[in-house]
Amino acid sequence: MTRKNQPRLRRFERLTRPVRAALPYAGSIAVLYLLFRFLPGRQVLRALEKLPSHLWILVLAGYLAAHCVGVAKYRLVLKSAGAGLSYRQASRCYFAGLFGSLFLPSLIGGDLFRAALAMRAARSKTGVLLGSLADRILDFTALALLAIAGALLVPGRLDSRSRRPFLWLGLAVAVAAAILALAATLVPVRRLSYRMRRRLVRLRRTGRSMATQPSVVAGALGLGLCVQLSFIWLSIALAWACGLHVAFRDWLFAWPLAKLSAAIPITQGGIGVREAALAALLLPFGAPAALTVAAGLAWEAVVISGAICGGAYWLAARNSSAKHSRAIADARDG
Repeated sequence: MTRKNQPRLRRFERLTRPVRAALPYAGSIAVLYLLFRFLPGRQVLRALEKLPSHLWILVLAGYLAAHCVGVAKYRLVLKSAGAGLSYRQASRCYFAGLFGSLFLPSLIGGDLFRAALAMRAARSKTGVLLGSLADRILDFTALALLAIAGALLVPGRLDSRSRRPFLWLGLAVAVAAAILALAATLVPVRRLSYRMRRRLVRLRRTGRSMATQPSVVAGALGLGLCVQLSFIWLSIALAWACGLHVAFRDWLFAWPLAKLSAAIPITQGGIGVREAALAALLLPFGAPAALTVAAGLAWEAVVISGAICGGAYWLAARNSSAKHSRAIADARDG
């Protein structure tokens, strides 16, 4: 690219930035519109009206409590990677990432915002990057393990036609993992720049540090399983209040897969995609799609409210930290 074209490219990027930012919101609106277009909207609204306000508040409190366990898991993984964050710093970054998921596409957008804040306070930026990646991998692993456990419990309730999409999904995941592993093996490291090779060396050292602590990784995975199981139980409580009565094993199978689908960066925070996926996954078990979408929207309201509470905590903690730093500086000057 010539220098003459660079200003044009920058101008084009500035003009298209608002459009790119609005695309995830448009995706969520489109998916929700289609859901209400093809489902009986009045039935969805009637199911939501059955939900007692006190139960919703209790579920929100349980959701935030589960995320406090998530903070402990996040700090444990970062500590094993050598990031060097205190619990207060980790909680501030964690809930900031939870808040950022409202404005960044898919579930991963909040992770990037969380990592960016953590790198400002951490002792090792490489530790933050690898620890954040490991933390998200552990979350996905926990969801996959729960889905596998549910799949082992429900095979007798699915006919051959209902089983086929899940078999294809498992095959696609296996092929994608094999392609990524092959690409990582065949990449010629010598052709990379010196700066990139130095970063890879740092990542390798941090990875080795984490590999020497299997008990920490196992503990973090256990905490992740507890968090995700808590979310499933809270979702079931909302679903029962909305009139949706489905066996726990069916939820154990469908809920983790629906949450994994929210990682696809086509909607804002997975809104819409998660509800559509959950309705499709629970349909073979006799769950009415309208009631499933209603339960999913009730859970989505909890997620959004929890993110707002996380943002409020982040701002309060940041202001408190700034006042504390100014007080220390004034004491030194005095």
